[in-house]
Amino acid sequence: MVRIGILGGTFNPVHIGHLLAAQAVAEACALERVVLLPCHTPPHKACGGLAPAADRLAMVRLAAADNPALEAGAQEVERGGLSYAVDTLRDFRRQRPDAEPVFIIGTDQLRELHQWHCVEELLGLCAFAVVARPGEGPVGAAEIRLPAPWPERLLAATVRGRLCEVSSSEIRRRIAGGRAIRYLVPDAVAAYIARQGLYRRMEGAGN
Repeated sequence: MVRIGILGGTFNPVHIGHLLAAQAVAEACALERVVLLPCHTPPHKACGGLAPAADRLAMVRLAAADNPALEAGAQEVERGGLSYAVDTLRDFRRQRPDAEPVFIIGTDQLRELHQWHCVEELLGLCAFAVVARPGEGPVGAAEIRLPAPWPERLLAATVRGRLCEVSSSEIRRRIAGGRAIRYLVPDAVAAYIARQGLYRRMEGAGN
């Protein structure tokens, strides 16, 4: 059975930190590939300054195009509405019964996982990989407000990522301020942003 990683997010826009995290998990967890899955509407964060879903998907496709270990996923964008992980995993398991999904989250999401929609079902639908950045403080089992054995199991699935101080919100601020984003995003993504005129005005916060 092949193992397929799923890295979801707003990807507003996708940047080099996302790609480094995906590559680190692919190598650490022996994944055949990682699907970068932009959401349609995020349920857990404010949507101010969110580029249209079609544009975010287009940028992810450009970012993944030259790496056979990465794949752009259109599932949540095509489904529309709020993008809940449990719905995505239900669909994935129906469509790919031959694959084991590995859902990739960060340590910040690990602390909030107990609040996710239908989290009990989600935990049974996939394996997890938790990306921790170098220098980031450890997450204690008591911070993961889920019943045993999940705190210990999730902490055991931690993958050490690379230190990369870049965020989508920083990129949007730089674009709005007329500053360069070279080396923060793939060149093809930077060209797409310029061509489409994305993020020229700041319209809210969020990563």
